Amino acid sequence: MGMGMAQSMQLTDAGFLRKLRAIVSDSHRVVLTKHAKQRMKQRRINQRQLMECLRKGRIYEPAHLTIQGDWKATLEHQYAGDVVRAAVAIERQEDGEVAVVVTVMG
Repeated sequence: MGMGMAQSMQLTDAGFLRKLRAIVSDSHRVVLTKHAKQRMKQRRINQRQLMECLRKGRIYEPAHLTIQGDWKATLEHQYAGDVVRAAVAIERQEDGEVAVVVTVMG
């Protein structure tokens, strides 16, 4: 396996956050999986709490490359006394990058 390319594209946690913040500044670029929606309902986490987590959260689980070739990390943010965690992947699409929320933990 040629690791050369993946290494040169290494994304630090800070780099991941920078990229993520740029994407989520446009909420239309935030995609929720069915699983994430179910988790939000179960844990009574609303869209606003999730967006705050994506916009202001800190890295909880470091950025890493998935087998699909996307960068993924888990963010944590305290919002109105509640801790919200979101696992989010940055996916490349034809018209640019999107933030895919894989799951949400509260």
